[in-house]
Amino acid sequence: MFECVVNISEGRRLDVLDALSFAAGPSLRDRHRDEVHNRSVFTLIHDPSELRRDVRALATVAMDTLDLRDHTGVHPRFGVLDVVPFVALEDTGAHEAVALRDETAAWLATTFHLPVFLYGPLGDGHSRSLPEVRRGAFRTLTPDLGPEIPDAKWGASAVGARAVLVAWNIWVRGISLDEGRAVATAIRRAEVRALAFSVGAFTQISCNMISPLVVGPSTVYDEVSDLLPRGAIDHAELVGLIPEALLRTQDPTRWDQLDLSYERTIEARLA
Repeated sequence: MFECVVNISEGRRLDVLDALSFAAGPSLRDRHRDEVHNRSVFTLIHDPSELRRDVRALATVAMDTLDLRDHTGVHPRFGVLDVVPFVALEDTGAHEAVALRDETAAWLATTFHLPVFLYGPLGDGHSRSLPEVRRGAFRTLTPDLGPEIPDAKWGASAVGARAVLVAWNIWVRGISLDEGRAVATAIRRAEVRALAFSVGAFTQISCNMISPLVVGPSTVYDEVSDLLPRGAIDHAELVGLIPEALLRTQDPTRWDQLDLSYERTIEARLA
């Protein structure tokens, strides 16, 4: 089994999101949308042939429907089909996840004449992270496939191969965006990527836990709580799904506080 966590620059129009969900077919296991970010995360899981089919169908509808020139939202983005990472859910599948990434990247570049940046293991033996792509795209980095300039309508895509990570947000009341950025900087390290956004009445600390079995949600939650100069955590928010193994490392009495549950695990959605 392989996972593909497709980040699409649309989070407001339910009719469009429903059409995208339908296109994702039987591989679709979860959809998370955010109106302020104007972004949705589609979690697809299946065997390689079915996953390849459904990712391409989802991408086709996104490219046919969306236009980056009409997009507004607080989350960084450079394309309508912004991020497309493939994840091996078994230890022996890492090479096949890279192959799925490379096939999908080549298909996007050829079918849509789209600039595509790769991340994860590269052919020269090096590895590139998604933050490196975001920082360098069209500046210090040229696309790995497709044209060298972004498409006016579609932008570009980052297509990756990576390990399982956890996308998870903390919503805080009563602090400024600058204070939120200071908190995000303080918790950021190799295992945790963090940004701060102003989201209505809240400041959101948006986290990607790169090694969630090393640094998990409860640790990050407590660190943020301790760092707050004033204000308080309103709630936590899981984006997408988590492995059951991670859930079992978290104190069950805190699952509600951390927005975790068995129903939000990969295993539960595959059952």
